[in-house]
Formats: sequence, C-alpha cells, structure tokens
Amino acid sequence: MELKVGQIWRHYKGKHYKMLVFCKHSETGEELVVYERQEDGNRYARPISLFFTSEEWEGKTVPRFTFVSDN
Repeated sequence: MELKVGQIWRHYKGKHYKMLVFCKHSETGEELVVYERQEDGNRYARPISLFFTSEEWEGKTVPRFTFVSDN
C-alpha cells in the first residue's frame, strides 16, 4: 500500500497516526514521512523504508503500522 497525506495508520502498540507530509533528509536524500499521533498531537519523522517493517510483539511478528483509513 502507498502512504498518502491524510491517511490514518495504527501502530502495533495501538496508537493512531495521521500522515502529514513527505520530505527528504537534507544530507542523505532519504525519503521521510512526518506523522502525528492522534491521541496527543506529538509529531514524528521516520524513513519510509522503516515504516513498513515488522516488529516482534507479544511473541508474534507484526507489521509496525497497519492502514486504518483515508482521511
């Protein structure tokens, strides 16, 4: 699935995040996504390549983020 501005995704720990903007790292050119945690408005940036990785959680391998909706 392609990330798009405005989409809502759920982190594997349960919080919801809205995609705000896509940009490039000024030194490396790496593609980044800036997203906002819906529960408190905190904002974060992550390389897009890490957005779709999996994590070990409660004995299972799960996706780091799961699509919820287009907003």
